[in-house]
Amino acid sequence: MARVWQHPFINVFRHFKVHEWKRSTKEGDVATVMDKTLKCTVYRIRGSVSASNYIQLPKTSTQSLGLTGRYLYVLFRPMSTKHFIIHLNLSTEDNQVIRVSLSNFFKEFKSTATCLQFPFICEAGTSRKDLAGLAPPGARWTCLQLDLHDIILVYLNRRYSHLKSVQLCANLLIQSLYTSDLCFDPAVTVAEAQRAKLPITPMPREMAFPVPKGENWHDRYVHIRFPSGSSAAPSKPVQRSCSPSEAVLPRHMPQLLPCPVASSKSRQNSVSPVVQMLVSTASCRASSASGPLPEIGLSCEYSEVSSVGGSSGRRQEPSTCVEATDKHAAGSDLQVSAQKLAVVATAPQNVDMHESFLPDPVLRLKGIIGLGGHSTKWALWTKDGAAIVYPCHAIIVVLRIDTREQRFFLGHTDKVSALALDRSNSLLASAQAQVPSMLRLWDFQTGDCLSLFRSPVHTICSLSISGSGALLCGIGKDQPGRTMVVVWGTDQVGRGGEAVILAKVHTDVDIQAFDVASFDETRMVSCGRGSVRLWRLRSGGLRSCPVDLGEHHALEFMDLAFGQAQDSHMLYVCGRSGHILEIDYLHMAVRHARRLLPVQTLGSPLPQKQTFSSGPGIAISSLSVSQTTCAVGSEDGYLRLWPLDFSSVLLEAEHEGPISSVHLSPDGLRVLSTTSLGHLGFLDIPSREYNVLVRSHTAPVLALATECSRGQLATVSRDHTVRIWDLVTLQQLYDFTSPKEAPCAVAFHPTQPAFFCGFSNGVVRSFSLEATEVLMEHRCHRGAITSLVASPDGSLLFSTCSQGTLAQYDCTRTHCQVLHVAANIVCQDACPSPNALAVSGDSRLLAFVGPSKYTVTIMDVASLDDLLRVDVSTLDLASSRLDSAIAICFGPAPASHLLVSMSSKVVVLDSTSGRMVRELSSAHPMASPSLALSEDARFLLTAADRAIKVWDYSAQAGPSCQVYIGHSEPVQAVAFTPDQQQLLSVGDAIFLWDILALPKRSPPGSDQGSPGAPQTCEAGPNTKQLEDSVLGANGLPRQQVPMPSQTPPPQLGICAGPSERGDGAFSVSDEEGPSEESHSPKGFRQTSGPLMLVQKEACGAGDGAWGAAGDSWSLGMLPYSHDRSSKRGSWSTRRTGAQPAARPDSYKHFTARYKASLMAKNVSSPPAGGELLRLKAVVGYNGNGRANMIWRPDTGFFAYTCGHLVVVEDLHSGAQQHWLGHPEEISTLALSHDAQVLASASGCSGATSCCQIRIWDVPGGSCQQLLSYHCTAVQALAFSLDDRLLVTLGDYRDCTLALWSTATYELMSSTQLPEPVHDIAFSPWGASELACVGQGALTLWLMQQRGADVSLQVHHRDPIPEAVGAGELTSLCYGAKPLLYCGSNAGQVCVWDTHAGRCFLTWEADDGEIGVLLCSGSRLVTGSNTRRLRLWAVGAVPELRCKGSGARSSSVFMERELTLDGAIVSAVFHDSMDMGVVGTTAGTLWYVSWDEGTSTRLISGHRSKVNEVVFSPRESHCATCGDDGSVRVWSLASMELVIQFQVLNQSCLCLAWKPPLCAHPEQQHVAAGYSDGTLRVFSISQTAMELKMHPHTAALTAITFSANGQTILSGDKNGLVALSHPRTGMTFQVLSDHRGAPISTIQSTSKEYGDFGVEGTDLWLAASGDQRVSVWASDWSRDCCELVDWLSFPAPTLLEAPGCPPPSLAAFCPWDKALLVCAGLGPHLEVVFYSLRQKQVVDKIPLPFFAVSLSLSPGARFLAIGFAERVLRLVNCVSGAAQDFFGHDDSVQVCRFSPAASLLFTAAHNEILVWEVMDC
Repeated sequence: MARVWQHPFINVFRHFKVHEWKRSTKEGDVATVMDKTLKCTVYRIRGSVSASNYIQLPKTSTQSLGLTGRYLYVLFRPMSTKHFIIHLNLSTEDNQVIRVSLSNFFKEFKSTATCLQFPFICEAGTSRKDLAGLAPPGARWTCLQLDLHDIILVYLNRRYSHLKSVQLCANLLIQSLYTSDLCFDPAVTVAEAQRAKLPITPMPREMAFPVPKGENWHDRYVHIRFPSGSSAAPSKPVQRSCSPSEAVLPRHMPQLLPCPVASSKSRQNSVSPVVQMLVSTASCRASSASGPLPEIGLSCEYSEVSSVGGSSGRRQEPSTCVEATDKHAAGSDLQVSAQKLAVVATAPQNVDMHESFLPDPVLRLKGIIGLGGHSTKWALWTKDGAAIVYPCHAIIVVLRIDTREQRFFLGHTDKVSALALDRSNSLLASAQAQVPSMLRLWDFQTGDCLSLFRSPVHTICSLSISGSGALLCGIGKDQPGRTMVVVWGTDQVGRGGEAVILAKVHTDVDIQAFDVASFDETRMVSCGRGSVRLWRLRSGGLRSCPVDLGEHHALEFMDLAFGQAQDSHMLYVCGRSGHILEIDYLHMAVRHARRLLPVQTLGSPLPQKQTFSSGPGIAISSLSVSQTTCAVGSEDGYLRLWPLDFSSVLLEAEHEGPISSVHLSPDGLRVLSTTSLGHLGFLDIPSREYNVLVRSHTAPVLALATECSRGQLATVSRDHTVRIWDLVTLQQLYDFTSPKEAPCAVAFHPTQPAFFCGFSNGVVRSFSLEATEVLMEHRCHRGAITSLVASPDGSLLFSTCSQGTLAQYDCTRTHCQVLHVAANIVCQDACPSPNALAVSGDSRLLAFVGPSKYTVTIMDVASLDDLLRVDVSTLDLASSRLDSAIAICFGPAPASHLLVSMSSKVVVLDSTSGRMVRELSSAHPMASPSLALSEDARFLLTAADRAIKVWDYSAQAGPSCQVYIGHSEPVQAVAFTPDQQQLLSVGDAIFLWDILALPKRSPPGSDQGSPGAPQTCEAGPNTKQLEDSVLGANGLPRQQVPMPSQTPPPQLGICAGPSERGDGAFSVSDEEGPSEESHSPKGFRQTSGPLMLVQKEACGAGDGAWGAAGDSWSLGMLPYSHDRSSKRGSWSTRRTGAQPAARPDSYKHFTARYKASLMAKNVSSPPAGGELLRLKAVVGYNGNGRANMIWRPDTGFFAYTCGHLVVVEDLHSGAQQHWLGHPEEISTLALSHDAQVLASASGCSGATSCCQIRIWDVPGGSCQQLLSYHCTAVQALAFSLDDRLLVTLGDYRDCTLALWSTATYELMSSTQLPEPVHDIAFSPWGASELACVGQGALTLWLMQQRGADVSLQVHHRDPIPEAVGAGELTSLCYGAKPLLYCGSNAGQVCVWDTHAGRCFLTWEADDGEIGVLLCSGSRLVTGSNTRRLRLWAVGAVPELRCKGSGARSSSVFMERELTLDGAIVSAVFHDSMDMGVVGTTAGTLWYVSWDEGTSTRLISGHRSKVNEVVFSPRESHCATCGDDGSVRVWSLASMELVIQFQVLNQSCLCLAWKPPLCAHPEQQHVAAGYSDGTLRVFSISQTAMELKMHPHTAALTAITFSANGQTILSGDKNGLVALSHPRTGMTFQVLSDHRGAPISTIQSTSKEYGDFGVEGTDLWLAASGDQRVSVWASDWSRDCCELVDWLSFPAPTLLEAPGCPPPSLAAFCPWDKALLVCAGLGPHLEVVFYSLRQKQVVDKIPLPFFAVSLSLSPGARFLAIGFAERVLRLVNCVSGAAQDFFGHDDSVQVCRFSPAASLLFTAAHNEILVWEVMDC
């Protein structure tokens, strides 16, 4: 258990805080110095006497490090011509301490029963007898890797337990010590291991030595690994090869015997010394021994090789050959000695190596849904009241109540039974329920486990810790069942010591609660059945005395609390009978006794409220006391807050179940409560609001299902509930309870808002998530439902039961119908598994286990015809037992693989032939009931018992896996989230894990590994040459430019590459179409002959597409040429798409808003000069963009983006220019330094494979060039200082960097980045330097020019400073030369000296991520996601550069601070930094003046979807409403925001402006309808809400005023129309004629009295979503309505989106009020004109698409129609002529003409466009 928190490695110096010298000690000359080689601070230990100059960990010999890692890594450098000693104290499993010493002072190996001495010999061209001695001059930094397990086992035949202490003695330099169970190779980077697929674990970045670009690790450092696996040594020299790709392994390797190392001339002339480790040849148990020494010398390139050897081809693991490696020595006579070199010989190209996980671990626990497990009463406040600590089964969770972020304490192996936290929040104690009970003490701030020990108590049920954390009390039962109290002293735990038992005592009294007094840590109090006792710790004994309870001696007390007032001596105790006793603990007497009784009605002996328990009183389970109040939780589900005199209830909150515990926050303003039903929340006393933090299942979760479009999770549990969760917030959305029948299986409908659930009685039900009701119920099964699965296309549903029945349903309709029921075809005696039934991804195949558990059947989904039956028991003929199938799942298409989980393995079957393709042995020691495969076929999940395994499924031979624990009960099901970025596991609770591995990126021109990759074509004879020309031998970068082949290549179709039998595959795919002539890649020619790749070099002969060998950050030329014949200004590079990548922990990256609409094709624009509409203004700023605003104070140029438009605005006049051309949302902008060129970038869409980068001519406002290269999104753009170059940076999914020439706008260079980069900038001191920041480091690039070609080279790459910790650098800007400022996602600002390549200053600038940095002169501006904009004085920073790492941030101070309305995403300031413009995610552009300390709103818009636009009668103002709950009033003259009304937590769905009244024309009112069914009337003149009504129970969808303004007509989602008086707020009539379908339109107009044969002067209509329109005449003076006409249309025929009908649109024609204009009604794409007088359709206008919005001009007879295809159409109703306009990047959901018909407003999501009608 102690190994869990130490994985994957422990930095010993950092963990034990050596720099503080509190848990370690130093003696003599010990100092910190800056090492130039490592570029970091190291410790220097020197002195003439080694024993007097040392560093020792821990501080005293009585303490222990307790580090269990097998390997100890010592990163040190011996001092030249000096001796050094390293002492290690190792503890064995039998508690024997062994001293292991290593020194160059020792002459020979010595061994005793408790001591081992190893000579450390540095060889520098000396003879054998002179090897031992002083370190040579120029000794290098060494990575000494000690296998502590083998040292103890080999030499003393004992079992290693842990590292107890370390002493490092002079003379040496030491960077740090690390322990780990992993064997790292320090010479291999993560990128190299991944590219070459090496079967080794690369050294983590924190442990790695820096290697300058172009150099080899072994040229600078030494690696020593000791000992090896055997005592054998070589008998003859072994020659080392130069590189891994050239290493030659002999066909048969003999066993090498010990021999002395001969000195040779070549060795003497070696450039650097050879370091060797000398060890004994055999295990020694004698008391003293010495003798000749065998040797460990240099190894081959790799010490561990996985090979396929012999005729059997079975994979063998060789033992470690040589553990000291030094790659610098060279020469043909180089001799290598080793204990054993055992490598099974094969040709190097046949060695089958797989890629290990990067990083390790690949999963990180992100969130848990659950509470308790053993008990739900443990929930504690932190001292600041900002977070809550509670257990969830075996994991302790810290939940921040403001952000809902979770932090975890991992280590327990069973359910946590008790928790305690000290007053300072430094020590957390926890106990687990498993017998015998184990206790853990944690450092609460860091999460480190300080101590783990076994309790003498059999089971601990309660813990209490003193305020200082020095005393811990535990209560529980011993093995016979007696109550036991134990007191531990914990004051030494934080200093490296262990918890010590101070006292323990048995007692016969019952203890339900126990607490340590805050005023005296030696005094405690307990309560239980019939007792309240005071305890005292004195002289090593624990004594108690009872309180005289008098008549209350028989009560059962449940909880206690001390009074918090300073002069209070009161103890409060509550009982199950409803009693609350106040006890004076000084006098041990009961002062007051009160009882909580249920309220009774007159004349009735029964309580008015039924309680959860019997008895006359209300059982009180918990209480908590502050200085003024007492919170009481009772089993009737009520939380009550009382004053301390209990005179009256102050607050009362009802819960859904009995309350388990209550806790008042330290400030007394919040009350935390938990219930037995798994609810956790708190009552905010000032606001009187209750907030639910956690809801959870109260029994094990049996199955899960995920939903794609809404990001929801469904779970079923043994607690008889079905719950729906939000995967983002982890909050419960719905809860369906079935008390009489238990749910067993669940599945979401793939296309509709519904899910299916199967129950234990065989019933299958469908539930609607919108109506929260049962849609259908089927009872075709006789046994419990075992599996439910829906086909991915949403057409069919399948269910199986325990009686072997399979049912098929048609679920294309709302109410599913049973199609087929087949009995006895599904296995009945198999173990229950949610994965016993599966449907393939193409919805063609159905697979299940049956008819027996030894058979897997594959059927046709539609016909249920048997296609294949596989007997899995015969797959392993060598096995002596029959194997059975447990669970199955299909692989992603088109591989047609079926994965079957069996008793101890997972087999992969071909679903067509049934043959076994692969086998994963030893998947789990027991059957895995659940498995899942990612969509990219990279990861496989299996689960069994309490563990889950993640397999590297893409590794074809011997896939590796990682095991993850945390569940305290068996895992029932596992699944990937819909975005494939996370995975879920359910059992005792719901665990959400982040997948940390970056997605694999295929090389250019290759589509390997992608799920949709085309199948490989047949390979020709030159397959090997094809691979070598691209990658070089063995998958490493090629050593030379490949020569063109003389053989003409064949004609290439959709794919080309070697067959599956080859070593690899190279495929070329084309996304546009099947035409080979027009779409073949430029690097291929089309002809006949053997397969061959002809490669052209771009811009001359350059490096390969993979960059320079050994440096993943090198930038090479493209392996294809430019298309010189292409149209000027349009340059495009086709590449295969990358797999989905995990989004970095940075808000800096642009993510385009999801759009369900697609841009229309084949739609022509109106002729130039003949447009009927002209775009006049754009309302809003895209806060979703990043750096998408430009301002040049010297020229006044001001530009920003809104959707896919670039808006150029004159800040003085407000006039706008609009640059159109981008098909998708614009992500970022950049302006050249001469302000003549603007670059803009937009994301990719379904219509385009790459992002668009447009180059605009600023004076002319025209697009000059169109560039295309990046696949997903462009993160940043930047022009060089001389404007000759443009650099474009791809986002975290693209990870590419491209360099363009601004003269021709041709791509000059590009590179694939190994990790996401967040920001980039050109140096202001020269055009040849470029800087970028990202996850790992700051990288500086230099541009090198050879003729016309320009390439980038990494100048230096500096790691993130330690002050940033595990954070990322997210922003950067250049300051005074040579300073570079960088911001981090943790809020720090780091200052780099670019000349020295080091960070010399760091300070905390914000609490959140810094996304914007700007510097000019002595001022720096920072903007973050905390909405804060800060101005810093940094004038003293250049002087601090001279101090280096000793610089302090006290000279940097904050001058000003402003808080805006959203996270800062863009900012531009004047050179003086006194004024600027700032953009936020709220869609607002602010003008900021630092001198005045003010912010003024320049541009603003809605944050979310705009639902309506209405106009004032005089057309002076307009109003808009949106999903953000705001109603905004704008001035039509300037389009500036005048008034905003905001309603929190609601969406405003409809809006209406009240017609003017003759008596009061100055009064202006707006009515708004909201999603909660409320209707609000706002006064514009008074800027206030005048009226709030609640006429509907469902969301309002339409609203209007009557013609006279005296009545409000409103329609809701359920189809009800309410008529209300705005003056009184009363609803006088509700019409239900449209019930069942949402009201989409309500419109009112005036008519002549008696017109249409009815009374009244008002005519109004209502249209609903079921294709019906009703027309009514009303006489409001009599509050009566009469139906004039009723129109019903057939449903439209939708081919592309079934189940999503277009809105029903209807409006009165302004020029003829007897005409109705309807759209979206009927089966055809048309606008219908219906005459109310003739009762028939009189005209039709065809449409290209279904209309989603409609408006008629009150002036000229124009009709404006908005389409979901992002098109706006203006139709002349007289001539029928139509013009189409593009301006929006989403569905045009709102069209509204102004009353004067001069303007047309359109809205798409949150963008509002104002069009000027040219012919009105």
